[in-house]
Amino acid sequence: MSEMPLWEPSAEILATSPMALFMKGASRIAGRAFTSYEDLHAWSVEDRAAFWTAVWDDCGVIGEKGGTALENGDRMLEARFFPQGRLNFAENLLKKAGPDDAIVFRGEDKVSYRWSWDGLRARVSKLQQAFAAMGVGEGDSVAAMMPNMPETIACMLAATSLGAIWSSCSPDFGEQGVFDRFGQIEPKLFIACDAYWYAGKLQDVSAKVQAIAGKLGVPVVVVHYAGDAEALAASLPDGRTLEALTAPYAAKPLTFAQLPFRHPLYILFSSGTTGVPKCIVHSAGGTLLQHLKEHHLHCGLVEGERLFYFTTCGWMMWNWLVSGLALGTTLCLFDGSPFHPDGNVLFDYAATERFAVLGTSAKYIDAVRKSGLTPLSTHDLSSLRVLASTGSPLSPESFSFVYEGIKPDVQLASISGGTDIVSGFVLGIPLKPVWRGEIQGPGLGLAMDVWDEDGQPVRGEKGELVCTRAFPSMPVMFWNDPAGEKYRAAYFERFDNIWCHGDFAEWTSHGGIVIHGRSDATLNPGGVRIGTAEIYNQVEQLDEVAEALCIGQDWDDDVRVVLFVRLQPGEVLDEALEKTIRTKIRTGASPRHVPAKIIEVADIPRTKSGKIVELAVREVVHGRPVRNQEALANPEALALFAGLDALKS
Repeated sequence: MSEMPLWEPSAEILATSPMALFMKGASRIAGRAFTSYEDLHAWSVEDRAAFWTAVWDDCGVIGEKGGTALENGDRMLEARFFPQGRLNFAENLLKKAGPDDAIVFRGEDKVSYRWSWDGLRARVSKLQQAFAAMGVGEGDSVAAMMPNMPETIACMLAATSLGAIWSSCSPDFGEQGVFDRFGQIEPKLFIACDAYWYAGKLQDVSAKVQAIAGKLGVPVVVVHYAGDAEALAASLPDGRTLEALTAPYAAKPLTFAQLPFRHPLYILFSSGTTGVPKCIVHSAGGTLLQHLKEHHLHCGLVEGERLFYFTTCGWMMWNWLVSGLALGTTLCLFDGSPFHPDGNVLFDYAATERFAVLGTSAKYIDAVRKSGLTPLSTHDLSSLRVLASTGSPLSPESFSFVYEGIKPDVQLASISGGTDIVSGFVLGIPLKPVWRGEIQGPGLGLAMDVWDEDGQPVRGEKGELVCTRAFPSMPVMFWNDPAGEKYRAAYFERFDNIWCHGDFAEWTSHGGIVIHGRSDATLNPGGVRIGTAEIYNQVEQLDEVAEALCIGQDWDDDVRVVLFVRLQPGEVLDEALEKTIRTKIRTGASPRHVPAKIIEVADIPRTKSGKIVELAVREVVHGRPVRNQEALANPEALALFAGLDALKS
């Protein structure tokens, strides 16, 4: 890693940022002076009751805390935060009123508009009345197949204001993929768009909506975006357009059901690439507190700033993004391709709307780097304080590119967590330097560690990312898992009373974290554990390689490393390029990382949120079925890995 940090906090950040001010308040609460982030973090996990109470108060949560902040704190599955607490998630996101922008929207270069806080509240009021008239209430689920547009947020807020549970996916999911998710949760209502834009092309989804509606057998609300909403609604047995649904109602003061802290808010889904997706239920209170902590303390967001994350409604970063409303920040939404009409589109948006925080995927940053774009020289990004990255490990080269090609004084917040916790375990930390290739550290209130296979903490070695104490945004349950067996198996089978997240991680000498990939995709040639990200970080530096995917193939009573590469147009995987790839991996990682086989493929399969699917490819290579290909954005790519002659010897 680099000997000098890429970024260091200014004296102003160290003195006046929300995290710095919170640390001063925490010192008063604890009765001792905290002088570093490490001090603050240690207190936040030692006294979780005091810490999460301080987050509630500091962020101005509307609701009743009750008399106890934490019960059964020493038992992961029995721990209860604010057990007597009551609140409403939507009420907390709609605290602000007035004519300022609440949401700004761009649908590629086809659609753009903005809603004020008053306009958002008025739309939610009309939807709240309409949903209540349809019988939507506490504990019902509402499902949406929608673009990342303001109407989606308004529908979510209306549903959750009534105590309903929200679940969403993006309209690019296949019919079976949508039904595999929503069919399990038996929604009271299905919300869908008429069409959407991607890469400048109209994508009609009317036939898909009709098919899904027929299977679900519930009322459908059709939201106009890019097609003919009236015709689609008319073709459904119980369909109405959003406009027709809300037309009978006038906006009036909102009402909010006051519900327990653990009341279900969201149902999120695992990627489902090896079976039917798991339905992960998250609580209103836990989600709200965790997101407020991340937005306000870790991102430094304050009222009036502008927050952007490039996401679809099928990725947990959408749920993360919308919580920004609770701080009075303006949400900037984008739907479509981030490279249409060209790779400048998100930076144009950032410069025009003056983003304070811009979030995206590691793959996007790498794609910008390889495209030759240098926003540093073409765009005014003076308002941008934080550039966040997640979805997969960010390579050291992409760390450097951010500072050389995008903005030299931005805090690069590489973060990692997931759908399982609807947030991050390891985050950006404004009080600490950014070191090349390293996530800055564990999030406040999270007792994160790295353990070896024997359950012992390790430093300077790779191991399992674990969390040793309960935290508010743990799932409430899995849907249709009454005895909690699937829930326990997912996180607590490996170590007793310890959350095992499934990431292969390593502490650095700076107290930062490197994520080496999913531990279930970890390679084990000769019994030595290797993270796939270590190989990608080397291979994807090469100009000839567009992207790569690595698996372990069972071979000769051992495991051999197989590397698949998608090359840039015009490149060929000849003997010289193979030698270049092997040399790069050997010198940049180690001889153990060098693949036994390197194979060129035309495409690499990925999920809807852009993550490559190593496990699905491993199944295909070994002749085993991949049961839920609907979870993939490009399922046809899996066929490229079946029956390869190169893997038979």
